[in-house]
Amino acid sequence: MKRRNFVQSLLLAPAAPVALTAQKPAPAPAPVPATLGRQFSRQPHDVPELKVTQVDIAAETTQRFFTAEQFATLEKLGSVLVPPLGGNPGALDAKAPQFLDFLLSVSPADRQTLYQNGLDSVNAQAQKQFDKPFAELETTQADAILRPLMAIRLWEEDFPSDPLQSFIAHVHQDLRTATTNSREAAEAAAAAGHVFTRGRGTAGFYWKPIDPITEV
Repeated sequence: MKRRNFVQSLLLAPAAPVALTAQKPAPAPAPVPATLGRQFSRQPHDVPELKVTQVDIAAETTQRFFTAEQFATLEKLGSVLVPPLGGNPGALDAKAPQFLDFLLSVSPADRQTLYQNGLDSVNAQAQKQFDKPFAELETTQADAILRPLMAIRLWEEDFPSDPLQSFIAHVHQDLRTATTNSREAAEAAAAAGHVFTRGRGTAGFYWKPIDPITEV
């Protein structure tokens, strides 16, 4: 019995170091040398606050849709239909013709045709009656052409069936809307001490390009 136990102890003796070796933890990794990237935090530097300028202040709007003659006619219409009044800017002061030139460049084809044909027709009448372009007419001469074309509308959505009268109604409304919603009109209103509140029909409420929400 003792002999058999002695033989078993000899057979188990080599296994003990192997088991101990398997349980031995792996050596720790070698320390990484300190570098500039590890010594200093990679936090972002303070971002300077830059002063920005609105694009409509820094540069003039480029004419892109109307011909030179059509645009000159549109400017004359702006000066006659929406002149400066009561300290408020007129269509030319607010650069409403430039805005409409941009707007019409991305408008539906039927609206583009309405404006092109309307401007050409107004200019043709000036040439016929006064032998010069509409843009060069005196105020009284321009009034003689436009007054018969001004139709009374009971509702803003009701436009005349006559193409030229419809154009005059559209351009008058568009020039007035572009003027009252311009930066120039908003600045004039602020200088006059006007206070605007959301939900009320007011003129001169200008949304700056970087303002997603405005609370007054």
